[in-house]
Amino acid sequence: MKIHKPLVFATMILAISFSVPADLLAQQPPTPVFVATVERKTFIDEVEAIGTLHANENVDLTTTVTELITKINFEDGQRVRKGDILVEMDAAEELAEKAEELYRITEAEKQVNRLEPLIARGAASKAILDEQRRNLQTAQARLNAIASRISKRLIVAPFDGVVGLRNISVGALAQPGIRIATIDDDSIMKLDFAVPEVFLATLKPGIRIVATASAYPGETFEGEIASMDSRVNPVTRSIMVRAMLKNDDQKLKPGMLMRVVLQKNRREALVIPEESLIPDGDRHFVFITAAGDEKMTVERRSVTIGARRKGEVEILAGVEEGQQVVTHGTLRIRPGIPITIRAVERGDESLTDLLNQNTSRENIP
Repeated sequence: MKIHKPLVFATMILAISFSVPADLLAQQPPTPVFVATVERKTFIDEVEAIGTLHANENVDLTTTVTELITKINFEDGQRVRKGDILVEMDAAEELAEKAEELYRITEAEKQVNRLEPLIARGAASKAILDEQRRNLQTAQARLNAIASRISKRLIVAPFDGVVGLRNISVGALAQPGIRIATIDDDSIMKLDFAVPEVFLATLKPGIRIVATASAYPGETFEGEIASMDSRVNPVTRSIMVRAMLKNDDQKLKPGMLMRVVLQKNRREALVIPEESLIPDGDRHFVFITAAGDEKMTVERRSVTIGARRKGEVEILAGVEEGQQVVTHGTLRIRPGIPITIRAVERGDESLTDLLNQNTSRENIP
């Protein structure tokens, strides 16, 4: 079997390096490293999903009668109030019938008022008074029916909201089922998204969410879960969740696609930078600083990790709050080797800031 000399040489060097006595390690010049302090922070488990926005209330404006449109009282995208008359249709015939019934009601009331004193004196038959009262009630019923037909020729805003693009003009013949426009109550938006069933036990109304949209890069929208579907989808093994988002500035529109981050299990946890972790199979280690006899050294410590988030990892066991872990320089150090702290990371510095940092003794525990 052919042996590669470079491989043998590298193996020899590695064996020699690990066999160097501790006193020789202590005589080596200190190795500069970057460190970070183990901190206790608020940690939240996050579940990501994709959702679609819906208006709190939404309606397609249509008519139930076939009639000529005589007036349109809104513009595209206009905000309207509940009860505003948006569209008026030809109601001339109904208005004429209304005037006729109002006259009949007036005459019937006069006859009732005239007969009541006569009945009291016994000068008229009570049957005649009953007949006039029936005529009055019949006329009032017909008037209510006419008013109902007139109201069907008016399209009224059912709630406060914004009107979409109108699809009809004055003079056109409106027909049942034809959409005239849309109206959406966008003061609060409904965000529907699917969550895997494995998170079902942690889902409940009131859990906070953070959502983002491609239309507004860098901007977040906060809300909370309002309700959940009563069934799990047997195909996707997920459940539909509905969250409510305030939309005071009317930026969000129905139909928008949003990325949802569901936040749960809020807790206080020990957190270290993710780059300080040293994986070794299924185990994880960190180097923590330790005060030596004359110089600062490092100690290799096994840790148990929890959840991760961008740039940080939760530590369940292995380190204590306030200790310092090595973040940069881990490939050049071993337990017992002398080190010098070049910079202490806070999490928001650039590499230039770290290199220019004046690490004083007060930064060293």
